[in-house]
Amino acid sequence: MELNDLKAQWNALDQRLAETEIVNMRMVKEMVSQKTKSAFNGIMGMNIYNLVVSLVIMGFVFPYVWMQTPISTTSFVIVEAIMLIGLTPAVRKLLLLSKFDVEGKNLNELSRLVLKYKKVCHDETFWTIVCVPLAFAGFYISELGFNTSVNYGFTHRVWVVAGLTLLTFAIAFVIGVWQRRRHASQMQEIENGLNELKEFES
Repeated sequence: MELNDLKAQWNALDQRLAETEIVNMRMVKEMVSQKTKSAFNGIMGMNIYNLVVSLVIMGFVFPYVWMQTPISTTSFVIVEAIMLIGLTPAVRKLLLLSKFDVEGKNLNELSRLVLKYKKVCHDETFWTIVCVPLAFAGFYISELGFNTSVNYGFTHRVWVVAGLTLLTFAIAFVIGVWQRRRHASQMQEIENGLNELKEFES
C-alpha cells in the first residue's frame, strides 16, 4: 500500500512539474510575443510620423512658402509632384506593416512580410537618392532659367537662403541617421523574436 501511495504521489508530482513547465513556456512565449509587438509598434509609429511630416510639408509648409515668395507655379508643381512620387515607398511600407499580426498570422507569413518590408526599405534609399536631386535640379532649373519675374543675384539674401538650406540638410541628416539606427535595432528585435517563437513551434 505504501508503495502504491508513493507511486501515486510521484505521478502527481510529475504531472504538476509538467503543468508548471507548460505554464512557464507559455509565459516565455507571451513575453517574446509582447517584445516583438512592441518593436513592431515602434516601427509603425516611426513610419506614420515620417508620412505625416511629409504630408505637412507638402500640404502646408511648401505651399505657404510658394504663396509668400515669388517662386513660380511651375517650380512649385515640379517639387510637389516629385515629393508625391517620393511618398510611394512610405505608403508601401505602411501597407505591409498593416498586415503584420503576431497573433493572427503564422511565423512563415510574418517572416515573408519582414523580408518584403526590408526590400522596400532598401529600395527607398535609392528612391530618395533619385528624388531629392531631381526635386532640387528641377526647382533650380525652373527658377534660374525660366522665372523672369525675379532677379536672382548673388546678394546677402541668397547666401542666407543657401545657409538655411544647408542647415536644414544637416539637421535632416542627423535625424535620419538616428532614425535609421533605431529602426535597425527594432528590426533586429522583430527578427530575433520571430526566430525565438519558431523554437516554440518546433
